[in-house]
Amino acid sequence: MGVAAEERRLLSLLLDETGPDAPTLCQGWLTRDLAAHLVVRESRPDAALGILLPPLAGHTQRVQDAIAAQPWPELVDRVRRGPAWYWPTSIGRLDELTNTAEFLVHHEDVRRARPGWAPRPAEATRDAAAWRAARTAARINLRRVPVGVTLRTTDGREATARTGAEQVTVTGDPVELLLFVFGRDAVHVTFDGDAAAIGRLKAAGRGI
Repeated sequence: MGVAAEERRLLSLLLDETGPDAPTLCQGWLTRDLAAHLVVRESRPDAALGILLPPLAGHTQRVQDAIAAQPWPELVDRVRRGPAWYWPTSIGRLDELTNTAEFLVHHEDVRRARPGWAPRPAEATRDAAAWRAARTAARINLRRVPVGVTLRTTDGREATARTGAEQVTVTGDPVELLLFVFGRDAVHVTFDGDAAAIGRLKAAGRGI
């Protein structure tokens, strides 16, 4: 089982446990909204476009709200089953390419919105996938931050996400770096660099 499929499985189990009205790290979203978002991505191409294209966001929201209103067991089952056989990401390799970061981040969005959360123990396959995804996403998600950014894992691997006159190094385990790149603040990372530059990085919008 690939990382995307495993994160889907674990997220579905957690959604069974939390119910539809639990908080998430996604601003304004309860678990029902997050689950509906995942279903939209994999079943409604007309609405999925609005996730990235603001002029279509209203249509996307209406479709997502209708899906979120489904009975909770049915909605979670749709997340668990994934796309239909004819959907491109039903192919394992494409699933890994497009869904690893999506399901890993959203699984943590639910986990870390609960009191007493802690990072999961290291797992080699998941962490390798998270590091690849963090480096790829950082080039897009950090492109507008006002300082240079270097990502560094706790075992010393580095990737320059953005160059700049002032460089800030963000250090953490791979999953923590992935979550940071996607704009989450409930992460265990450290920052090295000029204090003002670090402040500007923390205040900057990043991720989706």
